[in-house]
Amino acid sequence: MTDSAPTPEKPRALIGWRLLALLYDVWPVLALWIAVAVPFVIVDAVATDNIRHNIEPYSLMWWLLWSCCWGAAGLYATFSWLRGGQTLGMRPWRLKVVAPDGNAPTLAALWRRYALATVSTLAGGLGFWWAWLDRERLTFHDRFSGTRLVRLPKRV
Repeated sequence: MTDSAPTPEKPRALIGWRLLALLYDVWPVLALWIAVAVPFVIVDAVATDNIRHNIEPYSLMWWLLWSCCWGAAGLYATFSWLRGGQTLGMRPWRLKVVAPDGNAPTLAALWRRYALATVSTLAGGLGFWWAWLDRERLTFHDRFSGTRLVRLPKRV
């Protein structure tokens, strides 16, 4: 067992810390979305022969763009979690994703976590609010994926 297992000195991450980390992670994800969107905008402008044209909402190109943006954000999150247990937004708040035994979670568990967290966010954060009712303060996507978010102690 690694030293990242939840203990009284390393409590589970409460909803406020999670939301602060999400706020920080908006910025790198937004940069990724812009990078992903540029080729779509160029291809759409060339295809429609109108450089001032926006991608038509709910068109095939629009759905493909948003699918790619969702995938890019997922790659950012899952590979950050896989590499060190933290995204950029989690580092200042000392949050880390771990398996229940304290070890690193599997890639499949991390993708399940990301997918359900997405659904939870789109549902007004319902899965996050679940943490206030849960005895262990786990969100719904923590439970579903078999992962945990812990708060690491301050380094001296």
